[in-house]
Amino acid sequence: MIRNLTKEKLSAGETVVGCFFKYAEADLAEYLALLGWDFLVFDGEHGTIEPGDLSGLARACELHDVTPIARVPTNLPHPILRFLDTGIHGVHVPWVNTPEGAEAAVRSVKYHPRGVRGLASNRSGDYGLSEPADRFVARANRETLTVIHIETLDAVNSIEGYLEIDDLDVLFLGPTDLSQSMGLVGRKGHPDLVAAMDTVARAVAGSDKVLGVFATTLGDAEEWVAKGARYIVTGMEGFIRSGAAGYLEGVRGL
Repeated sequence: MIRNLTKEKLSAGETVVGCFFKYAEADLAEYLALLGWDFLVFDGEHGTIEPGDLSGLARACELHDVTPIARVPTNLPHPILRFLDTGIHGVHVPWVNTPEGAEAAVRSVKYHPRGVRGLASNRSGDYGLSEPADRFVARANRETLTVIHIETLDAVNSIEGYLEIDDLDVLFLGPTDLSQSMGLVGRKGHPDLVAAMDTVARAVAGSDKVLGVFATTLGDAEEWVAKGARYIVTGMEGFIRSGAAGYLEGVRGL
């Protein structure tokens, strides 16, 4: 039975922090969950995760009150349906480059009357064993988190339109793909890229949506929280890289 603790915290005005996870390994997901993240984002776009992997990954999170979320590979109803039916509590939808695309994503996530998500007995609704279907549909529509990625200049230029979409929870800035769309690949501090991201931050600040961002370092997170972001995500690999590099350098210097 879905209870989205991350969505509850956001609704209460809190800041939440999560981690992208690319691997179909439930034990490793549980280890991360035990560290105290608010949520984990299982990556079906840039990682190897498929819908068949997600039930175990979701259980690993739920054991420790961590919200399981998945990044779907594309903004289409059927892939979104298959990911959600595993029991995850929300989706990241990449490459949503127009407000119309954002509306389509919400409709794929939500059941009738808001959306077009197909209904069947599966893990997301405890296989129909815990509550009547109409109560489950209402619960899922209320609890499921919808995050769409703002990662192109077209999306930045249309940002006001996204703010009008009902039931869209988080507008998530992807700085790497945004830099690519602007011809500024990897130039994190370029003034044009910073200005584009600040345009989104200012727009979201005056709305009922939550600003999300990928923050590689603690300094990045501090900067974006100061700009109003409350949904902060990082990547597991950065911690492995920095920890391993520091350890290796230290030991080899003995």
